[in-house]
Amino acid sequence: MAGADSMVTLQERLVNLINQLNMPIIETSMVISRWTNRLLKELLKHTQQIPENLRNQWPIEMEPKQSESSFDLEKALAMVDRDRIDILDTLIRVTLEEEQMLVSDALGVMRSWEHLLRTQLSQASGPGQLFSPTLIPDDF
Repeated sequence: MAGADSMVTLQERLVNLINQLNMPIIETSMVISRWTNRLLKELLKHTQQIPENLRNQWPIEMEPKQSESSFDLEKALAMVDRDRIDILDTLIRVTLEEEQMLVSDALGVMRSWEHLLRTQLSQASGPGQLFSPTLIPDDF
């Protein structure tokens, strides 16, 4: 399948599953972060000439909200649903294999998701908001 078609397939599957499972921001971001790091590491094995938009996180334009309370991140991480995380992780792996996607194409998709999630995480002012559903814009 052509690169653009594979990227659309991955994007559609991610949107559908994340919406279907009503995945919290923290869980979605954990999986996307893992895949972003994995794909970047794989790409670096083959070349050091990686475009800036694939090598680094995209800047977010919003000011982070200041949290008035502190919370234990480890406690929040202990509350994630490992089954949902595994399902999303498996969907990504299977799609990449089925579509035989280029690592750079897959990384581009992950970077766009990472940007969306980092923007949403920057607005969290407490642990409860980390478990808010991932909001996917209609034009995403």
